Amino acid sequence: MTARNIKTLFDLTGKRALITGGSRGLGLQIAHALGEAGATILVSARKQNELDEAVAALTAAGIKAHAIAADCGNAEGALKLADEALKTLGEVDILVNNAGASWGAAAEDHPIEAWDKVMNLNVRSIFLLTQAIGRASMIPRRAGSVINIASIAGLGGNPPFMKTIAYNTSKGAVINFTKTLAAEWGQYGIRVNALAPGFFPSKMTKGLLDKAGGAEALAKHAPLQRIGDDEDLKGAALLFASDAGKHITGQTLAVDGGVSVVTGG
Repeated sequence: MTARNIKTLFDLTGKRALITGGSRGLGLQIAHALGEAGATILVSARKQNELDEAVAALTAAGIKAHAIAADCGNAEGALKLADEALKTLGEVDILVNNAGASWGAAAEDHPIEAWDKVMNLNVRSIFLLTQAIGRASMIPRRAGSVINIASIAGLGGNPPFMKTIAYNTSKGAVINFTKTLAAEWGQYGIRVNALAPGFFPSKMTKGLLDKAGGAEALAKHAPLQRIGDDEDLKGAALLFASDAGKHITGQTLAVDGGVSVVTGG
């Protein structure tokens, strides 16, 4: 086999990627990364207006993009998304499970309904969507890359002001799901990896940013003295999605400025 050059290894031309929670934030950042590398992008989220804005931004960047509105918080929505994604793309080469939810409440007061909401979207939907895409598209072709968006919150505990036990528990489950599925689906040539972001500004994290005293205060806890920005997930996502990472599976990569190093995650 002739070794390919680095540009070829990272090239996603001809690949098709489905990204849940892809209308904004980290999901949209990953959509841009994969699209800029040549992939056709399908983003999904609950709100059509946000999807329209995302597709417009991706298209303006020269990326071929589609959108499907879906609520992955319930089984029907997740399975319908899988079916419609396959109809739109034909096949799915890259699945990015990014859609997620959090809930702030002390453990002793945490509502069971909120616990179920977080677990259904952050864990159950990932299983259902990955199973459906794997069974219909990746396993028959013996190829594919699944990228699960975990969190450094799944690697350890929280500062006292962060009362997110359901979120942390769900992200710990995502990390173990990643390892287990990688071991099981490796025989089909399917790679399964996870990204564990640290703190990135987003709609979901705004409240935590305020409680931490702002971005500068939070950045002081990281060895790199910064929080994530609009391009910090791009390289890691592209590595896991492309042939540059073809011998990597079952791994969780923290993208956190070094926070997990000093906290022991």
